[in-house]
This record gives sequence, C-alpha cells and structure tokens, in this order.
Amino acid sequence: MTTTIRTALTASARAMDDFLARALAAGVGAALAAGPLGCFVVWHRLAYFGETMAHAGLLGVALALAFEADVSIGVIVVAVAIAGLIVVLERLPGLATDTLLGILANGALAAGVIVIALFETVRIDVTSYLFGDVLAVSTRDLGWIWGGGALCLATVVGLWRPLIAMTVETDIARVEGVPVAWLRPVLVVLLAVVIAVAMKVVGILMIVSLLIVPAAAARRIAATPETMAIAAGALGVAAVVAGMAGAVAWDLPAGPTIVVATMAIFVAVAAVQADARALRPPRVSA
Repeated sequence: MTTTIRTALTASARAMDDFLARALAAGVGAALAAGPLGCFVVWHRLAYFGETMAHAGLLGVALALAFEADVSIGVIVVAVAIAGLIVVLERLPGLATDTLLGILANGALAAGVIVIALFETVRIDVTSYLFGDVLAVSTRDLGWIWGGGALCLATVVGLWRPLIAMTVETDIARVEGVPVAWLRPVLVVLLAVVIAVAMKVVGILMIVSLLIVPAAAARRIAATPETMAIAAGALGVAAVVAGMAGAVAWDLPAGPTIVVATMAIFVAVAAVQADARALRPPRVSA
C-alpha cells in the first residue's frame, strides 16, 4: 500500500513538473517573439493599433471554432482582415484614426461574443482566451508558439535594416529605395502572428502589454535599436519567469500575474534610471 501511494505521488509530481515546464516554455517563447516586435510597436506608436488587432482575436477564435478550423490561423486571418479594414477606412474624411480604432476594437470584441452565443456548437471558456491560460498549454500549442515566434524573429532579423530605415524617416527611406509600401503590411502580419501565438499566455485583452511594456522599459536603458530589441526580449522573459513563480507560489492567475510583473520591471527600470540621473554631478558651464 505504501509503495503504491509513493508511486502515485511520484507520478503526480512528474506530471506537475511537465505541466509547469510547458507553461514556462510557452511564456518564454511568446516573450522572445513579442519583445523585438514590440520595439516597432513603440517606435511607430502602434499600441492602440495592436490593441484593436488583439480584440479582433476573439472573433477569430469564435469563427475558427464555429467552422472547425485551427484557432491560431483564425486569429491571424481575422486580425489581418481588421488591419486591412483600418487601412481602407483611414482614408475616409472626418474620421480620426484613434476613433476608428476604438470603434473596430470594441466592435470586433463584441462580434466575437455574439458569434459564440449564436453557434450552439461553439463551447469555449471565454475567460481563458481573454485573460490567458498558460498553465493549460499543450505540446501542440508549444509548437505553434515557438514555430510562429521563430518565423517572426527570422523575418524581423532579415528585414531589420529596411524596417529601421522606415522607422527613422519614412520619406527618406522611400527615396532611398526601401519598399515602404509593403514593409508596413509585413509588420501588421507579424503583429497578427504574435498575437495569435501569445494569446494563450496572457490573453487577448492583455497581449499588448507583453508587446509594449518590455520594449518601453528597454528603451530607457538601451543605446541602440539592436540593444533595445535584445533587452526587450530579455525583460519579457524575466517578467514571464517572475510572473509564473508568483502565480505558482500564491495560487494566482498566471496571465495577469505576468502582466503585473512586466509593469513592476518597467517601474524598477524607470526608478533606477531616475536615481542614476539624480546622482550625476551637475554640469558646470564655462
């Protein structure tokens, strides 16, 4: 009897270790992909744009499940479609971009909830998609996260110089022959892919925080675009590890805890930078 209990406890502990290892691997993979791409979101001031695409993710999830398609592909397709709609509607006179983004963000989120309610075959835990459920990540989800993340990183590295040129000055980049016309759509597609693969970690409502908060923190300490991208990825990974540790230790929801960890890191970086500035000796004019 004692041997049976010991064997059962050992098996349970091993299963728990695998369970947490998958969750941590998923979070790290999402952070590594989101960090460098988040730098471009910060540089181009696309936070609200990313928020709109993320909200559209719930509609993608609902439609994918309703038509028995892959959820990640559904999210990518709907997010890219919403981005294309934004580009078209931006040309309408008298409609500010932030107003348009607010309309589409809330409209897409509401439409997703309605689709879930209309299709009786769609039975999902909406909360897990809205706020993330990294502890329920499967091996297949890991493949999507690391595969999609690697594809995004490879694309960013391959297009780094043109993307930086477009970021510094779009008109000059265009004159120098940089294909600005298709670089922005590529950036949009990369955002859609990261949102699709990372929504399991922090959820649709908070995915933008994993994009912009580590990048915003890295911006305060990095001297070059390259170091900012690397630092953003590293700070994102640190936030995932800290958030997961806090979630396990205090029995908290993992997604929101990771987001709080990103905020804590940002505040810590800002505080250290402020102290460093305060300690600098004042300049003496000649």
